[in-house]
Amino acid sequence: MSDTSRRSLLALAAAAAPALAVAGAATAQTAAGGGVHAQLGAGRAAIVTGSSRGIGAATAKRLARDGFAVTVNYLTNRDLAAQVVRDIEAGGGRAIFRQADVADPDAVRALFDANQEAFGGVDVVVSNAAIMNTAPFAQFEDAAFDRMIATNIKGSFNVLREAARRTRDGGRIVALASTSIKAKRATHGGYAATKAAQEIFAGVLSKELAGRRISVNALAPGPTNTSLLDVPPPLRAQAAQMTPYGRIGEPEDVANAIAALCAADGEWINGQVVFANGGFL
Repeated sequence: MSDTSRRSLLALAAAAAPALAVAGAATAQTAAGGGVHAQLGAGRAAIVTGSSRGIGAATAKRLARDGFAVTVNYLTNRDLAAQVVRDIEAGGGRAIFRQADVADPDAVRALFDANQEAFGGVDVVVSNAAIMNTAPFAQFEDAAFDRMIATNIKGSFNVLREAARRTRDGGRIVALASTSIKAKRATHGGYAATKAAQEIFAGVLSKELAGRRISVNALAPGPTNTSLLDVPPPLRAQAAQMTPYGRIGEPEDVANAIAALCAADGEWINGQVVFANGGFL
């Protein structure tokens, strides 16, 4: 081999070494459970409403694993919210929990204030808090309907309004809809209507935030193993058979879909309804 060739090979090897080191570090981080999402979330903060249990809790924990500092919100389940924070902290993340009824705009503002004080701002807002009351139209009671409207529509509006004011440029906003908006099941008229509102909210808000690189979407889970799925075992089994996977969803399945929308690669998904239901419909 000539001296010129030898010098060329040595130069190539020297140039490749730093790149290999970076690649090796990234591989090691991924193997350790961090990966790309953790890098994206580093130094950023998220608010997840209704996150003391179910999909909200799973989402808070997933975003924390991705590197976000998380504000966990609850209405009545203080102990459960505190446990979510302990779980996040045990995994090396940062989190606080705050009580707020999303139907109260002052409480929502205070929730965002608490996040601001703790973490300096917000980059991801997940409007998840909701209640499900179901009954045939002829039997639906006013109080049950009014409370659902107050939480699911007015409450989500309060959260999204504050998110529009405070989410930092390049952030993400996700409103939880439901596959019920497509299924149109008997007894789900009121609930499905409140979830259809999330599609309108997301589509309109995505346009209002034009120029700020904030993606806004509605995510619609299917039947999921949470306390909201209060149905007899035979109906659960029937729902499971309606997906190609032969099972109903777990909160973590939905949380993973939300995390994908909140990642850098999810930016181009904007103003959409994303159905995360395992092929249920």
